[in-house]
Order: sequence, then structure tokens, then C-alpha cells
Amino acid sequence: MSTNKLRIHVALAAALGCVFTLAPIAAGDATAPVIPNVTNGKLKKLRNTLVIPTDAYFPADSAAKIALGKALMFDPILSGNQNISCATCHHPFAGTGDGLSLPVGEGGSGTGVARFLPAAPDTDAPVERVPRNAPHVWNAGADEFTIMFHDGRVCVDATEPSGFLTPAGANLPTGLDSALAAQAMFPVTSGTEMAGQNGENAIGTAAAAGNLAGAGGVWDLLATRLQGIPEYVTMFQAAYNDVTVAGDITYVHAANAIAAFEADQWRSTDSDFDRWLAGDKDAMSMSAKRGMKLFYGKANCSDCHAGTFQTDHQFHCISMPQIGAGKGNNAPGFADGHDDFGRFRESGSAADMYAFRTPSLRNTAINGPWGHAGAYNSLEAVVRHHLDPVASLNAYDQSQAVLPSRTDLDALDMVVMDTPARVAEIAAANELAPLDATDRQVDDMIAFMYALTGRAAMDDRSAIPTSLPSGINVAD
Repeated sequence: MSTNKLRIHVALAAALGCVFTLAPIAAGDATAPVIPNVTNGKLKKLRNTLVIPTDAYFPADSAAKIALGKALMFDPILSGNQNISCATCHHPFAGTGDGLSLPVGEGGSGTGVARFLPAAPDTDAPVERVPRNAPHVWNAGADEFTIMFHDGRVCVDATEPSGFLTPAGANLPTGLDSALAAQAMFPVTSGTEMAGQNGENAIGTAAAAGNLAGAGGVWDLLATRLQGIPEYVTMFQAAYNDVTVAGDITYVHAANAIAAFEADQWRSTDSDFDRWLAGDKDAMSMSAKRGMKLFYGKANCSDCHAGTFQTDHQFHCISMPQIGAGKGNNAPGFADGHDDFGRFRESGSAADMYAFRTPSLRNTAINGPWGHAGAYNSLEAVVRHHLDPVASLNAYDQSQAVLPSRTDLDALDMVVMDTPARVAEIAAANELAPLDATDRQVDDMIAFMYALTGRAAMDDRSAIPTSLPSGINVAD
């Protein structure tokens, strides 16, 4: 297989609407071609082949709906124990992530890298870390984003009654506006993320029983909470024509409002790269321009990081290090559940082992740590990983993981990385062949990553409300 054909053909399985099939590279493709020096290229031709994102890429929602979503995004009222909000793990001060490798969900304290784990005897202390990195939300409201989560377990699917294929199956209510709204239905159902544990509260108990929809389910209980807050009732009435009395409020209304806020607030189309696309030839530095030519040329980055938002919305295995307690999967010979098989968990296809969704690179420079488990704490480290995934995996420096310490959880964080047989399984699934690059070329590609950062994203204070209808403090 030639270098230019390294990337794997991706086939969409129509029966499921969002299952992609990947195949690993052949063993003979392990030689590392050298990226040639970049000379003055035809930048005008490149500019003409790329697309400038506009408002037409995003849904249009009312100011009332967006304002409602802003309040709900930051309100701990949506968590079982009323101690965590959606924004705790998707915070403006952390690039719409949380700055941690793996989030500290329900029961934690603090925000961002200052968030910590109360001691285990604490009655509400987290029982585990959230097993995957909190993905950024930039541009996730754009119409082309029809697949959500690292493993794609929520996606648009016209064959489903709700219009979406999700873990809730046929129990997912109808009326959701988008995949982003469908995604917002699920963090509140996770005991680790927001619901709380069985017996701690009614929502946590319902979640533990798998009771999501219907009377007494997670979504019904949350809607009832919102119905009992007068200011929220007024806001829902302003946002929706079908809400006239408190009892009309459903959690679908809440999820649609949260998605409307995210799509509006975290729309990022004002980067130096966008200005360059619009014709400002001086918008990017020379280093960023060289990095751009590598990105769209010899380095083959755009094979996967394609399109308007630098993602193909597909799934690839590039042998990212696996840290944390895992997702309940087991590599051959193991039974402790500390592996994470990625897309395979949803598709059942062996070709999807350890494959994860390609992230959009918009604002990636402010979204660390990087990787599905947040294994890399610097942009340079994750860029270099792409140059030789297997070598990088095998040489992984565990000290860069950003994980608030608690002895019982610390003991699980590196179980996979400390087990050569498990690391070898991840390496064997890699589909990205090695590529040599000079230090300058790496620096240039990083400069281009910074050029993908929106100007408004650098000051996102306006995203945060000063007070909440529930009366709970905005600050943790």
C-alpha cells in the first residue's frame, strides 16, 4: 500500500445509519517516509479548495431558547444530588472541556484543573473517574455534526422512531432538534457523571435501574424539578409555543434548549485561518502557512481532519494510550474490564477495535488534554504521536496525565499501560503508518493548529450566567 493510501476506506453501513468500518494497515507499511521541505506553494489554489464556515452551517434559534439553554447548561439542578452541571465538564474557562485527562463527575468539588476528589468515606464521593476525556463542544451545533461521543453512540438515524440511534433505543422520546440535543439527554442518566449513585437520590436510583423514559424515569423526574421552579416555567413558556403551563415542560425541551445555547455560544468561525480563507493573505504567520501546506499536503493530516471543521466525523485507531479504569472491555486473557474498545462497542465490527471519532481541530490549541482518554497534556506531544503512533504508545510518559489523586482510583489509572500484552493489542490495531518530520515541521504544524483558534474563543466569559433560576450558586 502506498503512503498516499495509508488511510483506510470508511464504509457507512446503511442499516444502522452511523456504523463505520475500518481496517488496519498492512504490516509491510511500517517504513517512515520523510516529509519533504515545504517550498512556496500555490496558496491561492489551496484557498479556493477550502470552504469558509458561515451562519448557514448552524441552526437558527430564538433568543429566548438560547437564554434558557444557557441557564440549564450551568445549573446543577439537572444533577441528581444538585452538585454538578453540564458546564462543570464543559466549561468556558477550559475551552469547553475541563482541563483534566478524565473528568471528576458527580461528587467532586471545584472547577477545571482545580477540581478534586473528596475522600472515599464522604457519602457523596465519586466512586470512579469518568472513563473518557470530556470532548470540546466547539461547533458541535453545526448541521454536519450528526455523530456524538468518542464512540459515536448517539447519531442521526432516520430508521429510528426518534430519528436518532442512541443507547436508549426505542425509549428515546421524539421531538429532539439535533444530534447535539440527543446527546444532551444522556449525561444526566450516568451515575458517574451527573445522576449520582443508587440510593443517593431518586434520579440516581432510576438511572441505576435503567429507568430513563416514562413515569418515574430520569427524564420525567428532571422535568418535574424544572416544572416546580417558577422562573424556569416562565423561560420555557417564552422559548416554546407548546409550553403553556408548567406540566407541559419535558426534558426534551431542556435538551433542545441546551443544544441551542451550545450551537450559538460555541460557534467558532473567526480564526486566523478563516480570515486567510476570506482573502486576508497576512492573517496567518509564515510558520502557520507552512504548517497548513503540510497539513493539507505531504503530512496527510487532512485525510481524517477534513472538511470545514477539520474532521471527517469517522472513526480511526491511531493507538492512543489508554488510561483510567476503562469501559468494561477486556483484551484477550483479561477479565477486569479496564480496556476500552472504542467504536467496536457500538458497531461490533472487529475493524473498529480501539477506534475513536476524529475530533474537530477548531480551537484544539485550547482544548487539552488530548486523546479519547486525555493521555497527552501538550499539543506537541499529541502531534508527535501522530507521526509514529506505535512508538509513541510504547514510550508513553505517564506523568503527563492530568488526574486528581485519590489512592483507590490512582491504582487503576495505568493498569492497561503497565501491561505489555494490552498495549500490544492497541498497537496492533493502529492504522497510521510512521512519518518522519523535522522539529521545524512539527513547530509549523502546531502553528497552524493555533491558527485554527477563534478570536472570540480566547475570551468566553460571556458564556457564564451570573445567577440561576434554581437559586443554586453558579460557582462550584
